[in-house]
This record gives sequence, C-alpha cells and structure tokens, in this order.
Amino acid sequence: MGRLEERVIIVTGGAHGLGRAYCEGLAREGARVVVADIDGRGAETVAEILSTGGQEALAVQVDVAQADATEHMAQAALARFGRLDGLINNAALFQRPAMSRVPFEQIPLEEWDRLMAVNLRGLFLCCRAVVPQMKHQRRGKIVNISSGTVFHGAPLVAHYVASKAGVIGLTRSLARELGEYNITVNALAPGLTMSMEDEGEGRTAQSQQRLQARAIKRAEVPQDLVGTVVFLCSSDSDFMTGQTLVVDGGAQMH
Repeated sequence: MGRLEERVIIVTGGAHGLGRAYCEGLAREGARVVVADIDGRGAETVAEILSTGGQEALAVQVDVAQADATEHMAQAALARFGRLDGLINNAALFQRPAMSRVPFEQIPLEEWDRLMAVNLRGLFLCCRAVVPQMKHQRRGKIVNISSGTVFHGAPLVAHYVASKAGVIGLTRSLARELGEYNITVNALAPGLTMSMEDEGEGRTAQSQQRLQARAIKRAEVPQDLVGTVVFLCSSDSDFMTGQTLVVDGGAQMH
C-alpha cells in the first residue's frame, strides 16, 4: 500500500507542468486525486490518464481567483469521494500567460492585480473552501507552493516575488490557526524547474546561470519536487507545520 492510500487530495493547476507531476506522484502513492485547473479539458485528460492506470481521479474546472468556483471545487470533491484530506495550492501565473519582466515601476497595474488575484487571493480562497471539511474531520494537509525567488529577491519580477512571499506569510498564519484541528499547513519553495512542457534548449539556456549557483549542478525537473509533496501530504509530516521547504539543489541554504 502507498503512503497516501484512500486519501483525497486536490491539486490546483493540476493539468500541466509541475501540477500534473504532483497529481501523478500522489496517485502512485494511492491518493484519489482531484485534478483542478482553469483548463478543464486538460484536467480531464490528466484524470483520464490516472483512471486508465487504475487510480481514482476527478477533473474539476476552476478559476481559483473566483470564490464560487473554489467552493464548487471543494463540493465536487466531497460529492465524489466523501472527504477531503489534502490540498496542493499549485495554481499560479508565471510562464503562462507570459509575465512582464521589467523594473517594478513599469509593471502594469492590471498585471500586478492579476498575479495577486491568482497567486495569493486564489490560494486563500482554496484554503477557505476546504478547511471547513478538514475541521469536521479534525485532520488535513495543506501544501502551498511558493518559490525560491523569494529568498534571493529575483529582479524584474517584483509582482511574482511579492505574491510568492505572501504565500509563506499566509502559510505561517494558517498553521497557527489550524493546528488545534490537526491540520498542517506547510510551503514548498522550488527553484527554477524545467516543466514537462518546456521547450528544452531555450529554457535550459535561460537557467544556466542559476544552475551554476547550485550545489547540485544539474537542471531541476518536476520529479525532484514530487517526493517532498508526498511527504507533506503523508503521516510522516504530522508534527510539522508552518514550515517552508526549499527544494532547489542547494542554491539557497537556510
């Protein structure tokens, strides 16, 4: 049996890239995965692949920036599986759609607001949607995806870095509030990661400078993060909350 046998875990942004890798890794450990994504067709594709492999999965189309959509997501998971054991807050704006990389005073206000709406407000809304059921169960696991850019202050993407720093602050506050219900809330901060859908050479060239700054001098791939996500969703991390795990090959050390 896997470490997550029978647990029901929602993964936002689960149709592509890192989110899809999380879905597949959780399913391999026995979890029943809710693939939640604004790309409904993509979510259905991932859920079908998991189901074909013998795992239970449900696809839900969701815009995490909309409160009613996140409530629908939680209720759809409950209607199908009867419980909610975990939430991976992975949905975020970064590469898709393209984000401006400019000095902070040149960031369009509408783009600042859009990133905050998805990367921070969306995370807040998803937590708000699932926590009542977790409180009822007196058990739950929330994993918020932040970013290693928070720790080295990446230039020209101030809106993205600010949103991901907010993820860590919210993680700590929620951990304090929810501990009495046996709900753990932790954050994962990946380094620059080559998605399964990246173009390869261009992305590799872009990451060469950061690769050389790592203690482990190779490209980071989605599978490098899956084990940490599984750990944070499993009973192995039951006495760990409010923490941020940096998984970046040793670029940042804390």
